[in-house]
Amino acid sequence: MADTKIADIEIHGSCAKGFEPVRDAFAANFATLGEAGASAAVIFRGEPVADLWAGHTDAAGAKPWKRNTLANVWSTTKGMGALVCGMLVERGFMSYEDEVSKHWPEFAAEGKGDITVGQMLSHQAGLCGPAVPTTSEEMCNHELMAVRLAAQAPMWTPGSRSGYHALTVGILAGEVVRRVSGKSIGTFFREEVAEPFGIDFHIGLPQSEDGRAAEMIAAKKPGSIDPSTLNPSQMAALGNPAPNATVPNERFWRGAELSSANGQGTASAIARVYGALAGDGRIEGKQLVKPETIRSMTKLQIEGHDEVLAMPARWGAGYILNVGGLYGPNDEAFGHSGWGGSFGMADPKTGLAIAYAMNQMGPELAGDARANAIIAAAYASL
Repeated sequence: MADTKIADIEIHGSCAKGFEPVRDAFAANFATLGEAGASAAVIFRGEPVADLWAGHTDAAGAKPWKRNTLANVWSTTKGMGALVCGMLVERGFMSYEDEVSKHWPEFAAEGKGDITVGQMLSHQAGLCGPAVPTTSEEMCNHELMAVRLAAQAPMWTPGSRSGYHALTVGILAGEVVRRVSGKSIGTFFREEVAEPFGIDFHIGLPQSEDGRAAEMIAAKKPGSIDPSTLNPSQMAALGNPAPNATVPNERFWRGAELSSANGQGTASAIARVYGALAGDGRIEGKQLVKPETIRSMTKLQIEGHDEVLAMPARWGAGYILNVGGLYGPNDEAFGHSGWGGSFGMADPKTGLAIAYAMNQMGPELAGDARANAIIAAAYASL
């Protein structure tokens, strides 16, 4: 189905017969939920059934969103970082059972020598935020932050609980990837995923691509957080550095390789990756990862009350395992959501992969109403 207009919203792209509810939900995000610009994509059993985009890339509403417009997807990036780690496990560079310090000896400081790669990726390391005041610019300085986190004492006994490492897990994963592969995480992703599989996603956006990057727009009604109600882990993870919804518009942020938060991509690119993870690991017949690797990446590492998110959580090796219907009705589903509304997910039970990327930030870390609507519509189309 070609471009169409719904309730005065010009919807571009294609939608297969039977998946019209996805197109309608996408249009409703603009008509009733205040969307500015966005892309949405659905893949079903390896075939793209929805690839949609609409709106504007700028707060002024002057520049139309295009098929190749990139959006900063915040923590949705973590799923791509987890994929890189899974590929390195598959290739024998490391295992999830390895102690991080086996590959990064300095990390053993302050009693962290027994923390495994799997625990690190599932937010159990107790390094959910820096111990010293840290700016966004410093968080984008990988070498500086890797040294600081290696020397830092954990905030709890590692392995005893999870506490969402909102930004720091990108430094931790990135340093392990560098140590075992000799490549930065962004370079590995570009050379082993983006380029060979045609995935328009970047962990570290070249300046030459800035013209495609959407302007991120702060939430109209930001979530209110009372600092007096936060535990120390929450203050470290969510407040150091202080959250800034528009920092992705800065070149220092876009150019960094922070696999926890600064990925730039399209919904179509995210869905293509998760389409492989929802099936046999192939993209258009070419093997991205083996099925046993997908099972290993999504094997439960820990579940229970998350120290930072203050809600029930189930973590695989870098992926959120479905809990509370976040990713639809099936327990087998997994993925990662980003602050403000973006997400990518896979459901191996149905072969469904769904992704959303946008520039109008919402106040939620996960469970955004626009994301929920797209997921519900995709399942309603089956």
